[in-house]
Amino acid sequence: MPSTELLVAFAAATLIFAYMPGPAMLYAAAQTLAKGRRGGMMAALGIHIGCYIHVIAAVFGLAALMALVPALYTVLKVVGAFYLVWLGIAMIRGARGENPEVTISSRSPRRAFVDSMLVEILNPKTAIFFVAFLPQFVDPAAALPVWAQLLILGTIVNIAFSSADIVVILAAAAAMARLKASRMTQAALRWIGGTVLIGLGAKLALDRG
Repeated sequence: MPSTELLVAFAAATLIFAYMPGPAMLYAAAQTLAKGRRGGMMAALGIHIGCYIHVIAAVFGLAALMALVPALYTVLKVVGAFYLVWLGIAMIRGARGENPEVTISSRSPRRAFVDSMLVEILNPKTAIFFVAFLPQFVDPAAALPVWAQLLILGTIVNIAFSSADIVVILAAAAAMARLKASRMTQAALRWIGGTVLIGLGAKLALDRG
């Protein structure tokens, strides 16, 4: 493995990136507002699983292909952006349902898991992040092969990011618990969550990076 100094630098950088407010935290909060704490946790799990796709892509060099083929990056970005907007619109439409309690059903968290996993997989920025970040902390002279180091470091980064998402989810759930669980309140929370998702989708589509 890399030297102790390199690992300390890796840990510090990972924590800074993980707990820096960003789109992933907003997404996790939006899912929690719309689907409750369980839905938020399932969304975090979906993001976590989807992130491993990017870790594996970085390990096998697939993510680097995206940097070399701009069209591939653009296609994934546009598809991911439209999917986020679609999720936001569906969330807002759900706020108009006759029984808001049905929206936080046993199906809702499972759907949050699938949706979140797809959103993460379709986010090319995650792939570019891993392919740019992980190699900086790899030691080619170490006993472990480079691919194993990338896999281990990527897993650590993924766990750190998921821990930050969980903190946000618990905070959002606590805030929800203080609100009166009325039909109007639940509808308003879904409107807020849906608007956040649409905003994230628009930002992803319009971002030049």
